[in-house]
Amino acid sequence: MGIHDGHREKMRRRFLETGLAGFADHEALELLLFYAIPRRDTNVLAHVLLERYGSLGATLSAPVEDLQKVDGVGESAALLLRLVPMLTERSRARESAPVILNSTERAGEYLLNRFDGKKYELVYELCLDRKGKLLVSKLLTEGDVNGAELNIRKLVENALLANASAVILSHNHPSGVALPSGEDFATTDRVRMALESVGVQLVDHIIVADGDFVSMRDSGYFTS
Repeated sequence: MGIHDGHREKMRRRFLETGLAGFADHEALELLLFYAIPRRDTNVLAHVLLERYGSLGATLSAPVEDLQKVDGVGESAALLLRLVPMLTERSRARESAPVILNSTERAGEYLLNRFDGKKYELVYELCLDRKGKLLVSKLLTEGDVNGAELNIRKLVENALLANASAVILSHNHPSGVALPSGEDFATTDRVRMALESVGVQLVDHIIVADGDFVSMRDSGYFTS
């Protein structure tokens, strides 16, 4: 065990138990640098970086070329320091960008990601505005490989709370093919009638199975 290994292990354990709660900025930066600088006291380096740039945010925003001018910061450490905020920015941008599901292809691709790898049945409700913008995606229920019960009252409440103009219903067939069953047709009729009673349109019922999906609307079941 190296001279710093015991200290590093304590820092890792502290993070695993409490997250960054109670960590000073220099300690958080020190912990991050562990993963790029294996054999140097990163506590000292963290203080140097914060003194040079003035804050943790400014340190993480500094150009890679400038970071590498600091003694002890090699290319790996500089890239890590820049990568962390860039990944955060990308994640936030994607989460804030509107999701438009105004076509079967877009809705199907969106739903494939929701059902990927699931071994039991799930039922999703996608609430949309008039232009197909996703207002909210709700997991209505989850069951087992034999099915999941649908609460139509909750489905209607979700649509009203989201002020939705339209809804896409979707569920998966974990152990079958993406073709509607007789029960699926009956459920679709019940949902459509319930939504129409409050002025919301059921625009599709999409069934997902084994990386594929079938739109009941495109299959001709919906007449409007």
